[in-house]
Amino acid sequence: MKSIAQRLASSELMIWLLLCIAGVYFLYPLRQSLRFGIDLVGGTYLTLEVQTDKAVEAELLSKLHTIDTKFRRERTVKLISKTIQDKKIILTFENNQQAQDAVRILKTDMREMAQSVNKNTITLNFSESTETRIKNDAVKRNIEILRTRLDKFSVAEIPITPQGEKQIIVELPDADPQEAKELIGRAAILEFKIVEKMGSSENELLLEYDGDLPDDLQILPGDRPDGRPSYYVVQKYAQVNGGMLSSATATIGGKTTVEPIILFSFNAEGGDKFYELTSKNIGRQLAIVLDDEVISAPNINSAIRSSGQIEGKFTSAEVKKLAYLLQSGSFVAPVTFEEERQIGPSLGAESIKNGLYSCIGGFLLTFLFSLYYYKLCGLLAFLALIYNLIFILLGLAWMHATLTLPGIAGMVLTIGMAIDASILIYERIKEELATGASLKNAVDTGFSGAMGVILDGNITTFLSGLVLYHLGSGPIQGFAVTLMLGIVATLIATLFFLRSCFKFILNNFSIQKLSI
Repeated sequence: MKSIAQRLASSELMIWLLLCIAGVYFLYPLRQSLRFGIDLVGGTYLTLEVQTDKAVEAELLSKLHTIDTKFRRERTVKLISKTIQDKKIILTFENNQQAQDAVRILKTDMREMAQSVNKNTITLNFSESTETRIKNDAVKRNIEILRTRLDKFSVAEIPITPQGEKQIIVELPDADPQEAKELIGRAAILEFKIVEKMGSSENELLLEYDGDLPDDLQILPGDRPDGRPSYYVVQKYAQVNGGMLSSATATIGGKTTVEPIILFSFNAEGGDKFYELTSKNIGRQLAIVLDDEVISAPNINSAIRSSGQIEGKFTSAEVKKLAYLLQSGSFVAPVTFEEERQIGPSLGAESIKNGLYSCIGGFLLTFLFSLYYYKLCGLLAFLALIYNLIFILLGLAWMHATLTLPGIAGMVLTIGMAIDASILIYERIKEELATGASLKNAVDTGFSGAMGVILDGNITTFLSGLVLYHLGSGPIQGFAVTLMLGIVATLIATLFFLRSCFKFILNNFSIQKLSI
């Protein structure tokens, strides 16, 4: 005859026990397995302000380039000058007739811009709604880039939320704030531009333009290969930029073959535009511009389509950081640090202690109630509750979710909901026993009969948690995640683990009467 241990090893219950043991092993130590929110472990609150006006200027510059290209192809009107002033594009033509012809040409392509004509001058500007959309889009896209960049710290689930019209709140729990600020504060705007002129000072270059630099050009600082400072005249608008990169990798190479460099490759659109840019300018210098500074200006010896490299006076650490920034993407508009607040771990320690006390208190009260009211079956329900809690923690670790104080509140709420499912099953079993059903039939009917009610109640609550997660942010999302995980854990622990416990006991012990 098989021993109890042998029967347990070959039973369905053994699978659930092994999963529980594996979960405990995976979660230990808990501090390294789970991410904790800033309200538990302390950290840094950062308030960033997006320079949304820069996003509007960039969009105007892109429109101006499109307009200039269109007029060059049309050749029916002659554009005398073009400039951007006070968020407006100002175009000047030879006479009023050409200005009127230009309006007709622009009418189909520039519908989102208001146009006004004054003699031989056309003024274009975005409507208020369009400008608002551009600014809102800049904030949203910067938030997505921030999420990608901060994934370096394994804190991808931290709250990064908009505040007001152009501010972003970033919470950095348990991370190096200085390194994070270096990643956050850099725009990482990479551009490729043809060098028009080069000089040792801005004044020297301005003299070549009689002190009046054309509106579509700009002077940017940089370094010569010999290390001396230099200045470059380049186009304001870049036909090829970092947004067209498909990859950026830190490696070694260059002229010495051992200097830190970045290898990059373009996507299909970037490859075509880079080929067009380089094929038309063979023999000229190509300025590689990062955040309005020329970091390299090599000569174009042949047309290049898909890839290239960035060289400069970089250290290995700088190259790795720059490659990561380029890979994660550049900001649509620069950001500035408006406020920084440090939250000490003492408040979090107090929150954890209080949260643990509430969980332990809830467990004890639930244990006493279930043991008093349901006797031995109440003990089984309590074991299912512990299994439930382990499953929730395991789910949080697997999802790389962040446990916050509201999340602990969600776990406490789950304790009450989990025991409720056991109560429904037990009451159904008692009803079957009262009608004279056998013990095994009563247990089977109790679980199958209560399943519909349990599923209905838990699915409804799960949908509420789903709505909270999608519409809420930060603490509300933390509560919603643990609530939804708790519901899934309750169904598994009650409908499978608890049922396996009953099956094992009834199949291996001669029980005539159930203590329920």
